[in-house]
Amino acid sequence: MCELLGLSSNLPAKVTLSLQKLAEHGGLSGPHKDGWGVGYYEGADVRLFKEAEAAANSEGVRFIAEHELRSHIVIAHVRSATVGEPAYRNTQPFARELAGRMHLFAHNGWLPGIMAAPYFAPARFNPVGETDSERAFCALLDRLGELWRRPGEVPPLAARLAILVGFAQDMRELGPANFLYSDGEVLFAHGDRRKHPVTARIEPPGLVYREQHCGRGDRHVAANALSIEGAEQMVTLVASVPLTDAPWKPLGEGEVIAITAGQLGVHESARLSR
Repeated sequence: MCELLGLSSNLPAKVTLSLQKLAEHGGLSGPHKDGWGVGYYEGADVRLFKEAEAAANSEGVRFIAEHELRSHIVIAHVRSATVGEPAYRNTQPFARELAGRMHLFAHNGWLPGIMAAPYFAPARFNPVGETDSERAFCALLDRLGELWRRPGEVPPLAARLAILVGFAQDMRELGPANFLYSDGEVLFAHGDRRKHPVTARIEPPGLVYREQHCGRGDRHVAANALSIEGAEQMVTLVASVPLTDAPWKPLGEGEVIAITAGQLGVHESARLSR
């Protein structure tokens, strides 16, 4: 399975240390060698870097580290291919325009049967590659298109969250469905199950998160993979596995969270009876 990393902050932040740790899992300390990608929001647009090669050996990852890119919202992914060959078109995160802004999506899991599922059939949005993850993203955007109608008009958070919860429920009917999604204002995360290397079982947690309040003048935060601008900063990191020695909290199986400006806001359940 793949691994995910997401960041939301009230001030532009960098994820250099966490990204480097994630990159190590992409072919060095981990098996996720089939591609990597990271998207940094720049207002309504996205600065997107992707390669269909191991992140651990990538000059692109080193370029990002050297240039210390910052953003309010970041989504990163390292890939272990299950559906679709190792190729740029199948590398995550995936990005699409909807209502005059870029939307980002990255998925960890496996969704057998998605190609035949009628509620995941493409409508307005169509995949470029062959992955189950991109097909799911296109279906999500088709649903969100009911809300995002005109550029400059941001739908209510409650309405967006309701669509995310229903989408997560449908995904979980098909298989493990951990994902990160952002519309440039909010970072959404859905925790499900993942294959854990110690037990080799597919079980929760599928995602973990860490909230960090960085006070003015703090010096310890660099060790926790964050960077501050000398002001009060709220940051939340979401990842497949803890990327630092600091304590991380697990997302419950089927839990959907919405993170705005670094602060964890709404929790909703996408649990299904089994």
